[in-house]
Amino acid sequence: MIYARSGSEVMQSRTLVTSPGSGLQHWGAQFFGPRYVTTETSSAPQALMTDMSPDETILAHFHGVSQFQVFAGGAGKMARHDVNGIVVQFKDHHTAYGPVVAGAQGLRFFAMRMRTANSGPVYLDKPGYREKLQPSKRRNLLSPPLLLSNDLVLQHRKEVANEAVYADAYDDGLDARLLRLGAGMSVKAPDPSLAGGLYLFVVNGSLEWSGAMLPLWSMVAIETGEAPFSITAGAQGLEVLVLQFPREALS
Repeated sequence: MIYARSGSEVMQSRTLVTSPGSGLQHWGAQFFGPRYVTTETSSAPQALMTDMSPDETILAHFHGVSQFQVFAGGAGKMARHDVNGIVVQFKDHHTAYGPVVAGAQGLRFFAMRMRTANSGPVYLDKPGYREKLQPSKRRNLLSPPLLLSNDLVLQHRKEVANEAVYADAYDDGLDARLLRLGAGMSVKAPDPSLAGGLYLFVVNGSLEWSGAMLPLWSMVAIETGEAPFSITAGAQGLEVLVLQFPREALS
């Protein structure tokens, strides 16, 4: 199936949520599925967003499902690395990362998973976390900040740009790219059957799909059984992340 959600709709639905680690409150909303689950519940995708409070810390932890995470607002640190602008992180399941520390202006991130699985955070400062670890490739990839176009440069692009987010290539289908399209341009997304499905995430401009315009922060999740998706830019042009999951993400 193909799942799509408007970013403006989701941003309007943000509410206060309590961090399961610190007990502190920040803001959050769901794109697909529940915010977290602790057991396998569905093959459908699961995605959420979080606006961290100023100077908040999310302690080091792991999840039982592989995910992409896109930082896209405010600034802070991921462990020892500065995070500002658009930064793309991929984490294999059962791979620890963090702490995530928000700066004085807070820090926004979006988490995307291809299935609704054991996604509740397991914190390394809590007893018993070692018993919950399982075999994994343990990849924790963090991109450099991705620079976006100003509005007129994007709208009047003459060619599609296809830029790799990570320097390395992976033989299990894992890949992340930033596509830049001028107004009305179209390009085919990768074949989702070659990997573990993929997400499209709008970071600038708008994406036309099924007669609707999906604006900033919109998501489209494409499962492996679908034909390659036609990415079409709206009247402002489009910069979109194509986040392709490894095949293991569906196992």
